[in-house]
Amino acid sequence: MGQHVKVQELPGIGTRYDLAAGRVPQHVSVVVHKDGHREIYAFESSTEEPTSVIELTADQARLLGAVLSGSYVVD
Repeated sequence: MGQHVKVQELPGIGTRYDLAAGRVPQHVSVVVHKDGHREIYAFESSTEEPTSVIELTADQARLLGAVLSGSYVVD
């Protein structure tokens, strides 16, 4: 699984993770900032500009991760 993720340290900012999406040339980048908030960038083509950006707090990111992994349970 790790071979599909490119990791880049962003000095003074945090870490960027680049993942291939469903179709080429789609990809997603996630920036995890040192203060805990995250930004998700979606790219539809090979251009440098994302088609959408979502900003999440650390708690929102954990909730989204639980939903995406299938571990979120409704009370």
